[in-house]
Amino acid sequence: MNIGVPELILILVIALLIFGAGKLPEVGRSLGKTIKEFKSGMKEDTKDTDVKEKKDKK
Repeated sequence: MNIGVPELILILVIALLIFGAGKLPEVGRSLGKTIKEFKSGMKEDTKDTDVKEKKDKK
């Protein structure tokens, strides 16, 4: 699924209407932090799984 420029503009306009121009940077920061934490959690889970697999093989 590819998102093009027209779709991104539409999403931005809808976000501006919902949150307003003042809240939009705050919402963006929160979303960025959430994505960063999710990615780090996924990496930790992968590391935990790798350690368990190595222990099970012994």
